[in-house]
Amino acid sequence: MTVFLLATLDTKGPETQFLREHLRAHGCQVCLVDVGCLGKPTLTADISREEVFAAAGTTHQELLVTNDRGVAVAAAARGAAQIITNAQHRDPVQGVLALGGSAGTTIGTAAMRVLPVGTPKLMVSTLASGQVRPYVADKDILMLNSVVDLAGINRISRRVLANAAAAMAGMVQQQPANMTGDRPLVAATMFGVTTPCVERARTVLEDAGYEVLVFHATGNGGQAMESLIEEGVILGVLDLTTTELVDELVGGILSAGPARLTAAARRGIPQVISVGATDMVNFGPPDTIPTEYSERTFYHHNPTVTLMRTTVSENQRVGAEIARKVADAKGPAVILLPLRGVSSIDAEGQPFKDLLARQALFDAIKENTAGVPVVEMDQHINDELFAVTAAEHLLAMLQAEQLDKAD
Repeated sequence: MTVFLLATLDTKGPETQFLREHLRAHGCQVCLVDVGCLGKPTLTADISREEVFAAAGTTHQELLVTNDRGVAVAAAARGAAQIITNAQHRDPVQGVLALGGSAGTTIGTAAMRVLPVGTPKLMVSTLASGQVRPYVADKDILMLNSVVDLAGINRISRRVLANAAAAMAGMVQQQPANMTGDRPLVAATMFGVTTPCVERARTVLEDAGYEVLVFHATGNGGQAMESLIEEGVILGVLDLTTTELVDELVGGILSAGPARLTAAARRGIPQVISVGATDMVNFGPPDTIPTEYSERTFYHHNPTVTLMRTTVSENQRVGAEIARKVADAKGPAVILLPLRGVSSIDAEGQPFKDLLARQALFDAIKENTAGVPVVEMDQHINDELFAVTAAEHLLAMLQAEQLDKAD
């Protein structure tokens, strides 16, 4: 069981040696990768910094001459990612463990993100108690807070690093022999305000023999789904909750980035799309909302989440964006529009009911779809008929794909 251990050996020598010894004590082989640059290494690595920088398309000597720490860290991140990519192509990587501050975390997680979901990845970091999304992104990276700075072995770091080694060894040694399921995979997107719809649709798909991966549309959820679609493990998408596009266009905190709603179109897999939760922009507590929105309509979902109702113009932009992206689909696609509301708080008697904004969304989609079928249903998105119809559309597409392949 080989674990790749990544560290800047010019600054984290004793800590790295401690981790290596504990990994070996747990029965793991260790491939030590030196991702340091400007200082002198204090340990001998299995993969040297010269090899790392060569993999990044540069040389260690060139970076020494440049003497720019930022440039060196960026190059080490590229090189480490390429080293792990190359190793994965030769034989599946069994685990990656790294440690560091801001530089080591940038480098270590860059290498981890090239690996598929399921491969053990553990980052011991001084940044692990803060905002970790830039490091974790859409992968299953474990971030372990070092509590104290990684500057020597002491009574705190000793325990944290020993736990890290034990955790990595446990993950590597306890991997199931067979991670492949026997049911084909489809993806679905869900938010709290679209849960009844997606739960009912999921039941229909599962009864038809599919395994449904549900992604919470909180930014990282959409990114994770897009990534898995790109990897080719998803056969179809029930993308009923496209709220992340709103946050990307309007400036909310749960954007999944500009690539959201593109992977399925690019790969040509069947997709059923709707407009779940496009009535809202997501912000944090009320005191974090930009002042220019002070006159808008808000809904306090909980103490840490505040929702802002989208306007007519914002809905026009979102609708056009959805239509434009779906129109690029290389495979079968359909857009379903729930005419009676797009979330549980956009319904009769609810605070986000806005017929003009809703209609602006629908009109923009219909005007920009360029041939993609648009089905209007006189239902609320959480009505059972809407959910079942969405699932049946995806099943019909998937079955047609199977027949085409059989021919």
